Amino acid sequence: MKVTMLKSKLHRATVTHAELDYEGSCAIDADLMHAAHILPFEQLHIYNVTNGERFSTYAIVAPSGSHTIGINGAAAHKANVGDTLIICTYASLKVKQAQNFAPDLVYLDKKNHIHHQTQGELAQDKV
Repeated sequence: MKVTMLKSKLHRATVTHAELDYEGSCAIDADLMHAAHILPFEQLHIYNVTNGERFSTYAIVAPSGSHTIGINGAAAHKANVGDTLIICTYASLKVKQAQNFAPDLVYLDKKNHIHHQTQGELAQDKV
């Protein structure tokens, strides 16, 4: 049996641009993708904290150091510049693997700089 587990997340990312007339996808700063182990064209689940929208798309690489979080194509109807997002990836694992798996959690400030990172430890657990 397999279970679907959170693989990684960018927590509280800020949308830097939303472009409707684009092929589609979510542009993410290469440094943020690396920190969260997100691959180009990997499926993303995006949760908009600002307006409650939830949608899926795929990742594309934005320039390293740009701090870009861009929502493109039809998804641009679901997020505006300045909105706060949680961007997640998931993996299907065998139950035995899942028992010892720890996701990469990357916490961002309002300018999409990495505030801190953990592996499997939620920020609220540190309080």
